[in-house]
Amino acid sequence: MNDLHRPFIRALAIFLIAVAAAGCATQQVAQTPRNVIIMYADGVAATQLEFGRYSSQALRNQPYAITDTVLKQGTIGLLTTHPYEAFATDSAATASAMSTGVKTTIGAIGVGPDGKPVRTAAQAAKAGGKRIGLITTSEIWDASPAAFSVHAKNRSEGASIVDQYLALEPYVILGGGADLFLPKPGGKREDGQDVIAGFRAKGYTVARNTAELRAAGTGRLLGLFSDGSLDHTIDRTGGDEPTLAQMTEAALRALAVNGSPGFFLFVENESTDTLGHRNDAAGLMREMWTFDDAVKVALEFQRRSPDTLVIVTGDHETGALSATYALKDLSTTSSRNRFYAAKAQLEMLAQVKISLDKAAEILGSKPDPAALDKLVAENFPGFKLDTELRDAILKQQLLERNFSYPTQNTLGRMVSRQTGIYWGTSGHSTEPVIVGAIGPGAERFKGYMDNTDFGRILQSMLERP
Repeated sequence: MNDLHRPFIRALAIFLIAVAAAGCATQQVAQTPRNVIIMYADGVAATQLEFGRYSSQALRNQPYAITDTVLKQGTIGLLTTHPYEAFATDSAATASAMSTGVKTTIGAIGVGPDGKPVRTAAQAAKAGGKRIGLITTSEIWDASPAAFSVHAKNRSEGASIVDQYLALEPYVILGGGADLFLPKPGGKREDGQDVIAGFRAKGYTVARNTAELRAAGTGRLLGLFSDGSLDHTIDRTGGDEPTLAQMTEAALRALAVNGSPGFFLFVENESTDTLGHRNDAAGLMREMWTFDDAVKVALEFQRRSPDTLVIVTGDHETGALSATYALKDLSTTSSRNRFYAAKAQLEMLAQVKISLDKAAEILGSKPDPAALDKLVAENFPGFKLDTELRDAILKQQLLERNFSYPTQNTLGRMVSRQTGIYWGTSGHSTEPVIVGAIGPGAERFKGYMDNTDFGRILQSMLERP
């Protein structure tokens, strides 16, 4: 090469590198969403999603948006779930890791293993000038929504979490848990503070039932629909408590009003976790449909606002769920005595009338034999309660050391024996959870990641105005 040409070649190379870098930067900006919606099913991993998909198609003849749209058309990844000090986890530690990007200890909310606060996803969104929305079917101060927004050394610090919400001022807060917003005797606060009044003073519309939620405008909104958690779908008989889809619709209506600077919306179905703990296949099936109905609302919003990223995920798996084949009885191990979980067994689940929590509530801590027999006959048509399971419920004996709910887990075993849908624990398992994403930036959640990676990626998106 002639020496006279070297400066020209060098200048050309620098120019091409600069152009490429500018192109990458432009692409990066283009892949940063204006709005981020996290659809979060507590206790749900791939097994529960497949249960929802198969049962929805078999019994409702409906496609399942999570699998058929988000996972097929978007990206798919896997997240680890372990906390700082163990292999199995709780919801506080997993939600904190997914919110902050910092691995922490069991029970911790938005703090590191040293107990010091670290920035949460909601705080990152606020720094980026975005509106914040929090929705759950549990108490709004429960572990997951709290960990995505505020700080507590222990998840039991509900009153402090509520106070921090008042200071943080999320644009939308919807769920249960009104008892820690109100003083005694009507509520459970020890300090005499009426925090609902505090939100009203800051300009929030307060909704206490479905009708009031529908009537709410597009301003800041506090919706508290129960003193505790909201009812499981299977137990609902009236319309006082809104569905997850209705809450999602109301939140999006408020968050996306004209002039919105963008938003971060966290939507949790907590019942999926609670029913997993109880080994309640019939209740879980309906909650997986309920959750998917809410995901459809988010996807419809995204269709109208394509600068929105929708993420569907969970925090950990609950119950070690397994739909399998099983023996009809113990008379022989021959394959001729085997049945496979299929549509017929799902149809049996569809006939169950109440949750296992409701069954335990009806029977009480000292179940009466006649009341137990009546409950099974009336609310679990087609199911037979084997003698040793009946005795275990009457004596309130646990099935094993990893089962904590005598009535619920034992009734769950009754259902398992006749449907082939079994549970390995009443606690959490270590199965990695699915993260599906669709919209701008979705590719960043692809592959196998630690749950802290999820938090770091999420915050990098939210902190940008």
